[in-house]
Amino acid sequence: MSDSEEEINDKKLKIVVMGDGASGKTSLCTRYSQEQFNKQYGQTVGLDFYLKRIVLPGNINVTLQVWDIGGQTLGGKMLDNYIYGSQGVLLVYDITNYSSFENLEDWYAAIRKVCKDVRSPHIALVGNKIDLEHMRTVKQDKHQRFAQEHGMSSHFVSAKSGDSVNLCFQKLAAEILGVKLTKPEVEQQQRVLKAEIIKYPADAPVKPLPQQPKSSFCVLQ
Repeated sequence: MSDSEEEINDKKLKIVVMGDGASGKTSLCTRYSQEQFNKQYGQTVGLDFYLKRIVLPGNINVTLQVWDIGGQTLGGKMLDNYIYGSQGVLLVYDITNYSSFENLEDWYAAIRKVCKDVRSPHIALVGNKIDLEHMRTVKQDKHQRFAQEHGMSSHFVSAKSGDSVNLCFQKLAAEILGVKLTKPEVEQQQRVLKAEIIKYPADAPVKPLPQQPKSSFCVLQ
């Protein structure tokens, strides 16, 4: 393969992860980019960055620049800047917190506002914390209806266990680039990682996270 062909197959994508605070956005990002899960909750102030390098079928090298946007930015002056230029959005809510699902309309409206004059990003609806299925307050049919009405792809994940976390990022990247994943490739990304299940106290301390971009590399072929 020539240098020019390699350049053509080297893609960079801006992926924005949005949703209410405590919905597990940062845990989702760290699970995907670092294969780690932090048991302590830390509120993201503004945004954090993560990098993930992957290879999609067809030997397409992709660098995902993941923007983890703090939940308190909704309605703020910087949110439009965070969204602008994104090729993909993960709209995340907590399946055990109904208000985080209700507020998706506001997050979606923010995306539409920024992208009204430009090409809209691919959006995936992500219901997080399926390891707490027994505490679910958002029915699956409501999730599916919201995704269908807004033309979104749909995922249920657990940042804690790792269930389907890779898949939601991989499929979003593939959709953006027009790459079709085979059934074995999809199944490969649905692996579940073992994780200790713990209960968080309602008054768990909130602390900001340092903005240190991390990177990793995986191959899907």
